[in-house]
Amino acid sequence: MGLRKVSVVILSWNGRRHLEACLPALREQRDPGVPWEVLVLDNGSTDGTAEWVRAEHPEVRLVVSPRNLGFCSGNNRLVREADGDAVVLLNNDTRPRPDWLATLVDALASAPEDVAAVSGAIVDWGGECLDFARGLLTFDGHAFQLGYGRPLGEVDLPAAGSELLFACGGNMIVRRDAYLAAGGFDDAYFAYLEDVDLGWRLWAMGHRILLAPEAVVHHRSMATSQLLGNDNRGFLFERNAFWTAYKNLDAELWPRLMPAIELTLLHRTQTLLVQNNPGTETFTLDPYAGAIANTGVAGPGSTGNGTGGAVGDGTAFAPSAALAPAAAVPRTSLREKWRGYGPSGFVRRGLRKAARLALPSWVFDDLTPAAPRVVDPRTVSQLRALTYLLGHLDAAADRRRTVQGLRRRPDREIFERFPLAVVPTYPGDEQLFDSAAFEAWLPDDLPFTRLRLDQVMDLDPG
Repeated sequence: MGLRKVSVVILSWNGRRHLEACLPALREQRDPGVPWEVLVLDNGSTDGTAEWVRAEHPEVRLVVSPRNLGFCSGNNRLVREADGDAVVLLNNDTRPRPDWLATLVDALASAPEDVAAVSGAIVDWGGECLDFARGLLTFDGHAFQLGYGRPLGEVDLPAAGSELLFACGGNMIVRRDAYLAAGGFDDAYFAYLEDVDLGWRLWAMGHRILLAPEAVVHHRSMATSQLLGNDNRGFLFERNAFWTAYKNLDAELWPRLMPAIELTLLHRTQTLLVQNNPGTETFTLDPYAGAIANTGVAGPGSTGNGTGGAVGDGTAFAPSAALAPAAAVPRTSLREKWRGYGPSGFVRRGLRKAARLALPSWVFDDLTPAAPRVVDPRTVSQLRALTYLLGHLDAAADRRRTVQGLRRRPDREIFERFPLAVVPTYPGDEQLFDSAAFEAWLPDDLPFTRLRLDQVMDLDPG
């Protein structure tokens, strides 16, 4: 389907130094064969971006926002302002090759009508390593850039015209009417995974997305996102991943996958909380395992005459002394205490009693383990995401109804093309994903790809 006009849209937040390389590269583009324009949104910058664009690039249509709208809302505004029937989304921290735009335009113009978008490829600034050619969606809404950071000579790039589940939001061309009909990027995301979410929605609506690997831009990876800080990015990643799965899973797979997704979110939060924060080892104590409630095997107070009971694993427990007359509570021998508390519990209790007798109370208070404290930024990000999700369930449900109302293709058909992945990424993931309990929560009639993180990307790109 031929194109009437193309609009290249660029979002910039304090990115004047990036535009100083990006906009001159656009001036050097080969004629794409159709009229085209460039729009830049100065997204609440304080680095003089707007003044510089007006002075140095008068050919650019400048849109100014007094505040940072975020990547999603900012791009949505640019698409609404665009005159083209196709819109090219380009990151400001990129340098397009001279034939980049023409390649994207040719790929979309010559594609079948059901192709809504085409993604280009992204390499690092020096042109040596891969940034993006195709992506991978995990069962819980996270995503990866396959081969990220690997030398180009070691990467098997997909052929031109290969289908992708999603195009990269930093280098893609999309039909404007399809973008708007799908709702564009979800404004609530602010940034991250918005292109994954959009790709899934486009496929569900009956569209397809293809790759044009020769439409290459060079990218200063993380140059803009670092301005947000690692902790804020962690919040966005976890929140947006959950939203992506929650909104987009169809009526068949939603009730079958959401329990595993919720378990994974809970497990990751709990693991970070216990591993990375002082005093949180108390969260791992079982008060009915003998150390606190005298419930060890043949523990204190158990007479073997029916006054005690048995818990599920056969561990004896005694009735509470608070509920029995004082005279009815038998004295407990040291041997019974040793067997009931266990060696470590017995010694710990003995030392605590000795300290109370030998030391002033204020010294003992100083020796008491500190209360749990959450100090790890990654844990805080995870808890913030969880708190946000719980506080916005109704809004998420509203978005889900809208998304599902546009659906024309079932997820089962989509995932036959693009199997969901299970990739251990967070602390504790390997243990969880290898457990029989977790496996039982995944639908056994749905294809999954199991990969290690080092199979997905270069963990030490240098």
